[in-house]
Amino acid sequence: MRAGTRTRNPVAPSPVRARTARIALLLTAFVCAACGLVYELSLVTLGSYLLGDTAAQASITLSVMVFAMGIGALIAKPLRGHAAAAFVAVELALALLGGLSVLLLYAAYAWLNLYTTALIAAASVIGMLVGAEIPLLMELLQRIRRQAPGAAVADLFAADYVGALLGGLAFPFLLLPVFGQIRGSLLVGVLNAAAGLALVFVLYRDRLTRPARLLFTALTALVALVLGGSYVYADRFEATAQQALFAHPIVRHEQTRYQSIVLTESLSPFATPDVRLYLNGDLQFSSVDEYRYHEALVHPVLAGPRARVLVLGGGDGLALREILRYPDVAEVTLVELDPGMIHLARTEPRLLALNRHAFDDPRVRVINEDAFAWLRGQSGRFDAIIVDLPDPDQTSIAKLYTKEFYAMVAQVLAPGGTVAVQSGSPFFAPRSFWCIAATIRAGGLRVLPYHVDVPSFGDWGFVLATRDVEPVLRLDPPAPPRSIDAESLRAAAVFAPDRRDPGAPVSTLMHPVIVDLELREWR
Repeated sequence: MRAGTRTRNPVAPSPVRARTARIALLLTAFVCAACGLVYELSLVTLGSYLLGDTAAQASITLSVMVFAMGIGALIAKPLRGHAAAAFVAVELALALLGGLSVLLLYAAYAWLNLYTTALIAAASVIGMLVGAEIPLLMELLQRIRRQAPGAAVADLFAADYVGALLGGLAFPFLLLPVFGQIRGSLLVGVLNAAAGLALVFVLYRDRLTRPARLLFTALTALVALVLGGSYVYADRFEATAQQALFAHPIVRHEQTRYQSIVLTESLSPFATPDVRLYLNGDLQFSSVDEYRYHEALVHPVLAGPRARVLVLGGGDGLALREILRYPDVAEVTLVELDPGMIHLARTEPRLLALNRHAFDDPRVRVINEDAFAWLRGQSGRFDAIIVDLPDPDQTSIAKLYTKEFYAMVAQVLAPGGTVAVQSGSPFFAPRSFWCIAATIRAGGLRVLPYHVDVPSFGDWGFVLATRDVEPVLRLDPPAPPRSIDAESLRAAAVFAPDRRDPGAPVSTLMHPVIVDLELREWR
């Protein structure tokens, strides 16, 4: 039979009955669809961890993969005459490349500083292989029992779509939390290969020549060896690749449901330990100078009423440490999305030494929720609100820097109360900084921007905000802070001519301009 021609035999290989054979084939389509979606989600998720959860990165991945699936379907057309052999080859290639995709992309990013190009290449190849599955499965389905094209398409696509649902649910709720990205992808690769091989070797064994069966058996053993070896050495690889991304030795790494948390430790120029916290690769603090950041963030906002304090973010407990210095603070509510960050701040000795066991204070109440969602359901009022969130360089964080978010903050601010917002660098990212100030103002608050020097970050800015009267920078601490006093605080409100407000736009939920500004200015 020539390649590209259809078989004249519609009967399933004996002794398997046609009905059983159809169920087996549709089950294979179900499993392959689940695996294909997991590969797709793995690429998107890895990009969010390494580059930030941006709409552009997700759009590139999904659009390239869908386009490649169409190309793969066209490439599969001339292979229908050898559908069984072609399907085995596709599944082995997909199992190998899909299973190794996360590992290979992470290696390209860590050692070659190459990601977007490698991502497009991976999405293209995997997409073409996934796209080739349906035409080949359709040919095999028709060989079991020929039926009307519409009915065959309905059966196959139903199995495909339901399988995609399973893959979409298994990825965030099983594979990621239990096995992690690298091992989860490797396991899916093994499942992918097993499903394809079982179908062909059980139902269509007589369609393969003896040399073909020997070849595919050898290739299967090779794929299994590569995936199995990668699974065994996954932890060692991940640790080595992570270390390649950081200048200082990694002493702790946690991959939570929400983010990658890395602690490094080295010796500072002052011969003291320099402990650094990174979230998704972004520096959050250095123990050498974090006090300069947290003193500037906390003490001006606590110069007024402070009995009830709300902290949005700040899961490391360092802002909390400064708040708890005030004996007249009656209660502190801290809203942090990631319980893994709170657990680390409660148990990691290096963090405990810095936050001084702040979470053990009976005045502190921790809520593990999304700050935006939590604010929507609040009716209580707070005398002082501190917004200590990561920079808005990801779409998932952008909503926490919008007019709508700050309007909700204003609603829970007690009369006479004050808000302080960490706002990025007015030197390195001036348009982002002033956009945050403009957005806070649009949310119904009066604003007073100020900035201090934090050597690990450079020039760093904040916004003090009030609802009823113009905000004033002043201090009323129980003991003098190390890095600020009344005189330096007055100077902090002065900006050089080339770093003053250029007339920045307002960021909203429907138009989060802050993300584009951040990505352009920090590129």
